Amino acid sequence: MKLMSFARPDGVASWGVADGAMVHDLGGRAPTLRAALARGVSLDVAGTQTLKLADVKFLPPITDPEKIICVGLNYLSHILEGGRDKPTQPTIFTRWANTQVGHGAPMVCPKISDTFDFEGELAVVIGKTCRHLAAVDASSVIAGYSCYNDGSVREWQRHSSQFTPGKNFPGTGGFGPWIVTPDEMGDLDSASLVTRLNGQEVQRATLDDLVFDVPALVAYCSAFTILEPGDVIITGTTGGVGAYRKPPLWMKAGDSVEVEITGIGVLRNPIVAES
Repeated sequence: MKLMSFARPDGVASWGVADGAMVHDLGGRAPTLRAALARGVSLDVAGTQTLKLADVKFLPPITDPEKIICVGLNYLSHILEGGRDKPTQPTIFTRWANTQVGHGAPMVCPKISDTFDFEGELAVVIGKTCRHLAAVDASSVIAGYSCYNDGSVREWQRHSSQFTPGKNFPGTGGFGPWIVTPDEMGDLDSASLVTRLNGQEVQRATLDDLVFDVPALVAYCSAFTILEPGDVIITGTTGGVGAYRKPPLWMKAGDSVEVEITGIGVLRNPIVAES
C-alpha cells in the first residue's frame, strides 16, 4: 500500500492511498496522514472518492511530523570519502518540518551559498508510539518507507561540529513520493538506492551497506526519545556526494534531481534559486 499526502485540485490538503494512476482520498477520516496513523483509522478504500494522480499536488507524505531525526555517516563509502572514522554510535541531528517539500516541488538553492549538495536517503516512518524498543521488535512500529533527499548547504553544515544549520534551509528536504508499507517493500537489505542529477547517476548503494541498519536506528532513537506516529528517521546517505568530488558537484537552479529506491519509486525535484 502506498500512503500519500496531497493537495486536491481545489487546493485543499488531504491524504489517501495511491493506486496506479489514481489516488483514493481518505481525508474525511482524519485531518492528516500523521493523525490517521496515530488514530489507527481504517485504510479500506472501498467506496472512496478517487482522483487522478496527475491532477493532485504531491505534499511531503507526513506534512506535520513531530520529529525528523537524521542520521549522518551511516554508509561506509560516505565515511571513507570524508576521511572520517567509522562511528561506534549513530550520528544524530535534526531537520525541521518546514524545510520539507514533496515530490515534484522545487528544492530551493539558497542565495547565501552555492554549496547545495544532494543526499539520497531512505526514510523510515514510525506508525506506533514506542520507547526503549529492542531492535528485534522494530518492525512492529514501522508504518513504512519513503525516499528522501537530505539537501545540504555544505559551508553552513561545516560552521561547527553540529550539522543543523546546513540541513534546515527552507525548501531543501525532498520527501516522497509516498510511504510504502512494509508488506509491499520486500527485502529491505537488498533494495538499491540511486541518486541522479540531471539524469546522470551520482550515488548508488544497497541498503545492506548501512553501518547501523533500520532496526538498530529505531531502537537507538527510541532509547533517547519517545517515538510517535508520523515521526521520520532519515537513515543517512551513501558515497558520491558532490562535496567530495573533484571538482565539487553542486546542485544549481535549472537542475533536476532524483532519488530512487527499489520497492518505493522515484522522488523527483527540480532545483530553483531562492527568490
